[in-house]
Amino acid sequence: MKRSVLSSGLVALAVLGSGTALVALRPAPARSLVVADANNADLKLPTGFGALVVAETGGKARHLAITPSGTIYVKLNRPDKAGQGILALQPATNGKATVAGGFGSYGGTGIATKNGYLYASSDENVYRYKLNDKGEVVNKQQPETIIKGLINRKQHESKSVALDNAGNIYVNVGAYSNSCQVQDRQKGSMGIPNCPVLDSAGGIWQFRADKLNQTYTDGVRYATGLRNVVGLDWNNQSNQLFVMQHGRDQLNSIFPDLYTTEESAQNPAECLYALQKGDNAGWPYMYYNLQKKTQMLAPEYGGDGKKTVNGKYLEPAAAYPAHMAPNALLFYTGTMFPARYRNGAFIAFHGSWNRAPEPQKGFKVVFQPFKDGKPSGDWEVFADNFAGSPEKEAAGRADHKPCGLAQGPDGSLYVSDDKKGTIYRIVYNAK
Repeated sequence: MKRSVLSSGLVALAVLGSGTALVALRPAPARSLVVADANNADLKLPTGFGALVVAETGGKARHLAITPSGTIYVKLNRPDKAGQGILALQPATNGKATVAGGFGSYGGTGIATKNGYLYASSDENVYRYKLNDKGEVVNKQQPETIIKGLINRKQHESKSVALDNAGNIYVNVGAYSNSCQVQDRQKGSMGIPNCPVLDSAGGIWQFRADKLNQTYTDGVRYATGLRNVVGLDWNNQSNQLFVMQHGRDQLNSIFPDLYTTEESAQNPAECLYALQKGDNAGWPYMYYNLQKKTQMLAPEYGGDGKKTVNGKYLEPAAAYPAHMAPNALLFYTGTMFPARYRNGAFIAFHGSWNRAPEPQKGFKVVFQPFKDGKPSGDWEVFADNFAGSPEKEAAGRADHKPCGLAQGPDGSLYVSDDKKGTIYRIVYNAK
């Protein structure tokens, strides 16, 4: 077999035999015209990839959205000194961008674009802005309120969003509790029967993306038993919503007689779920043990580290090490990266705090291969060294904390940092 790259960017495969030649053409990965920073923005990446710092926003940059024209919208966790909760970055030379202004007087996490609109969330509401043909917001001061009155009790309050292709928007309403104890996060406190948190939180709610002033009564509790979801995305291959759950904390400090510090650091797994309407992922009644690959009964509800509840709740599609805080999920559909990345998932792990005295982990972007709309094979580290060094990672004192992911019009991958506000861009064959 002979392989050659044609000037058109197609890969030709010629199979010779019996005096005949069979030629098949398929697209080669697009080569980026963007030049990476000389040090790849201090990131460690697979061979062939490069990275650059697109901009320094100075704010706690949460999720990102990018228009077809290349305008980058950055949601800030809290408004900046000018009172702006959303920053607009315009493309500049050498693949970088400049902050061209901002709007939205509210903090929060969620932001997304769909069908000519920019959607953004505070910790209680979801708004919609109209975009013109240049990707510019035309109603900065008068956004439409799509959803209002979502519960916010200052724990897991971010309202991350995702949109499907049928006019629906999905909103995470995180549980205002660690494990639904009578006394939250207190040693030995047991769980409240029939956890009341689940009535208005601890799940994903579905609303219409084009209807104004919706409240809980207008929406559908699409899935429940999810403690907190910061990263979620719609998978076009399987036509399904996928979410990354933040697992519960403090098994050892709440139940020291049942869990060692090592067991507490290793559990529960951070889980990827493929959701259908009506699914129940089991919080707060269970957690997923990565080592045993088993659903375990939560200690607040009679568990002892050994009792299982297999089959009662939705099984994860994939599971990852504990307490790494998955803050973004993105299905890659571009053509810049090699074909193996197509339709796979990138996950931004913000980094742990709850593994001490064991070393902290996370602070990286990983790649989960997919096949036919389902996870296929082991996950792998894709972008590392946001922390700055292994020592800083182990201590939980990271220089940067990856939080948001977005795909650029050319297929490059953007990553936000909510520690210092750095915006990164990862390209293929940049050098």
